[in-house]
Amino acid sequence: MYERPRLVVDVDDNVLAQMVETARSGDRKNVGRLLTLVEQGGNLADSVSAATYHLTTGAHIIGITGAPGSGKSTLTAGLATDLARMGKQPAVLAVDPSSPLTGGAILGDRVRMEAASVAGAFIRSMATRGHAGGLALAVPGMVRVLDACSFDPIIVETVGVGQVEVDVASATDTVIVVVTAGWGDAVQANKAGLLEIADMFVVNKSDRPGADDARRDLELMLDLSEVTGQTVIRPEIVMTTATENIGIEELWLSIEKCYDHLISEDRLTKRHERRHRAEIRSHLEYLLTVSVEEKIADLTPSLAEIPVVIAKRLALEILTR
Repeated sequence: MYERPRLVVDVDDNVLAQMVETARSGDRKNVGRLLTLVEQGGNLADSVSAATYHLTTGAHIIGITGAPGSGKSTLTAGLATDLARMGKQPAVLAVDPSSPLTGGAILGDRVRMEAASVAGAFIRSMATRGHAGGLALAVPGMVRVLDACSFDPIIVETVGVGQVEVDVASATDTVIVVVTAGWGDAVQANKAGLLEIADMFVVNKSDRPGADDARRDLELMLDLSEVTGQTVIRPEIVMTTATENIGIEELWLSIEKCYDHLISEDRLTKRHERRHRAEIRSHLEYLLTVSVEEKIADLTPSLAEIPVVIAKRLALEILTR
């Protein structure tokens, strides 16, 4: 397990402003330092967020999610490599699961994305720190830093924790769900909520037996969703074999097409508003959790009080203080 060392610095407003200016001029070391400050949370993270908020330019935020073993990291690496070679400035936030005991994480995505890094993409691995839904609390702030430093597009590759992997939809503009042959039947897909969050599907490892069956299952589920009115825009399905760089160019063309459609339908603005509300909600939930933990730590309840009574009393104290 690896746990990123804490960056011990005394950053006042002037030093922070200089760090942001240097990072925006292309100094990737300072970009990394700003991301570390955001990831560590606290007052410095809030200061970085405030310093970069009005410097963003509206980069395209792409979320890539799917079940473990579907090849998300290899697909992300291939996409980022191609984008860098096209002259774009892609950045990748690869969110890895962290230990519930130590908070450490393997952060192996950075190793798998070495080719993308060599091509010029900015790669950053981070741990979930136990945040529900597979996305770390710091992701919106880190995306904001990358946007302010002119990286575009920004790819958020998530943990892939199965059926709860839907937070990505509220943190990105375009959501790509990666599946493989043998990914499960249509009922299981619907339970996972994938149809509700996906702007497009990728059937990766398409050279394996059963890939066409996976595509057929997706088509059937999308047909059903259209009949029931659950799907507004039918997601495209792209076949790829990321290890051979097959289908990556077609994937990017589909992403651009989807993004242009969101703009033309005026749906992108609504997604930005949704992201803003989701970030506020995440921070509010975190602050409330901290308050609850503090209250519980100081709690010396009477054995005569039942848990629900204690909980209601504490909730009232927190909300009215």
